[in-house]
Amino acid sequence: MLHYLQIENFAIVEHLKLQFEKGLTIISGETGAGKSILIDALSLVLGDRADTSIVRQGCQTAQVNAIFSLPPIAQTWLKQQELDYGDECFVRRVINQNGRSRAYINDQPVSVQTLRQLGEFLIDIHGQHAHQSLLKHEIQRQLVDDMASDASLLEQVMQAYQHWLSLKTALEALGGEDREAKIAFLRYQLEEIEPFDLTALDSLEKEHSRLANAQKLLESSQMALSLLDNDETGSTLSCLSQANHTLENVQAHDSQLSNITNLLDNAIIQTQEAVGELRHYLDSMDLDTSRLQELQQQIATLQNIARKHRVRVADLPEHFEKLTHQLTELENFEENATRLKAELVEALQAYKIIAKTLHQERVETAQQLADKITAEMQQLGLAGGQLVINVTADEEASPSATGTDIIEFLVSTNVGHSPKPLQKVASGGEISRISLAIQVVTAQRSGVPILVFDEVDVGIGGGVAEIVGQLLKHLGEQRQVLCITHLPQVASQGHHHLQVSKSFDLQSTHIKINILEHKQRVEEIARMLGGIEITLQTLAHAEEMLQHSTL
Repeated sequence: MLHYLQIENFAIVEHLKLQFEKGLTIISGETGAGKSILIDALSLVLGDRADTSIVRQGCQTAQVNAIFSLPPIAQTWLKQQELDYGDECFVRRVINQNGRSRAYINDQPVSVQTLRQLGEFLIDIHGQHAHQSLLKHEIQRQLVDDMASDASLLEQVMQAYQHWLSLKTALEALGGEDREAKIAFLRYQLEEIEPFDLTALDSLEKEHSRLANAQKLLESSQMALSLLDNDETGSTLSCLSQANHTLENVQAHDSQLSNITNLLDNAIIQTQEAVGELRHYLDSMDLDTSRLQELQQQIATLQNIARKHRVRVADLPEHFEKLTHQLTELENFEENATRLKAELVEALQAYKIIAKTLHQERVETAQQLADKITAEMQQLGLAGGQLVINVTADEEASPSATGTDIIEFLVSTNVGHSPKPLQKVASGGEISRISLAIQVVTAQRSGVPILVFDEVDVGIGGGVAEIVGQLLKHLGEQRQVLCITHLPQVASQGHHHLQVSKSFDLQSTHIKINILEHKQRVEEIARMLGGIEITLQTLAHAEEMLQHSTL
């Protein structure tokens, strides 16, 4: 669950700290007071996209900090990412005025993608416009797939589709009117590279480095030789010989010196060998400027070719092999086309088998989901209403990553009427209630510990609104629920209540959030009940609603 949220210089929020508790927390306030900023900040700290507009005017950075307690699956994931910090997690997001952002989990820098992955274990946000997206067939398909008992089937279909698509693409690349043009172009590319011995790239670089630094190598080697052996007193070899001779004269008096003289003997021998190698190296060194120019020209040509082919010089051998393979495939068109066609038929058959299994799974899931949504609809003022989810396999459709099913939500809002597509039957208010029924059902299936509902009760009122509040309260007894609402019937059901207000001065706008006690809750619910003036009767009604919610 979410324990703590701190917001600094975010949108119109200058500084805000909030503690959160278990259960259903209501967030209310006048229209435009900034209630959704809390949800925006929570989304941001868990990986939502950021831009410069969220940084408070006149500030350099915006920052959001949050502390969560973690479900076991999130703890396991954090351990795998080496970000584990016990059963709590501290998350931070900083956005600069230039639009760049930094993200941290338990004070360790992470990518925004990592934040987003963590957020998937922690929170589900149901937005106020969810009923609009519900009309899209893709969203309807996702709702069914999200409720499936075997999520691996969709992944298997995706993999089968990718395999089929790769074979189809390879076959198309072989044929077509431009096959001869492709062959000619590949030959031209290979002829550019063929004159060069690509197996000798490493030795070419080493030889170039040696010749380019020949003068430095010569000077350093001569200096080293002079230090080791220059026939003058003080050279390394001379010093070693003198030291060895001095100790040999006295080692008869102490056998412990024998080991030292042996070491000096070895040092003298190795130094003499090093001197000999240095002399040989210097004698064989060739300051061949013409060869250096030749190598520089070869390397420059190779760099140009690599740039032309959009690869690194070091990758030219692999690139050459790839081009050769492509040319061979095209030149052996008949043989390869026959093979690919056979593989494509097998891949399509395998795809159809797994797609059919997915279809059967979807039919079962759709029936269960439709029954649960229909049951919730009865409570939300749609008595006699029915939701039907049609899952139809399009046998003629080309393979796709999500199978060949056409999934459509149909609804009947009156007894005796046959179900029809949502957008053709349901009004805006009815779609809102159906959407809420779907969200309640899917939220119960979701394993995340935090649920956020941002004005999902739009278009609902009266006794239905009270039922909505009861449903959210029931969810709050199982999970932590945050709900932004304008409805007093919903607000009265909360275990906790936050009031958002906005104030102004000559220079800026400020947001304040109060944690309401009982008396303050009565006043806020009375305000939500409406009217320019809050009367004693309105206050009494608000008090009654709060008392009724605890029964």
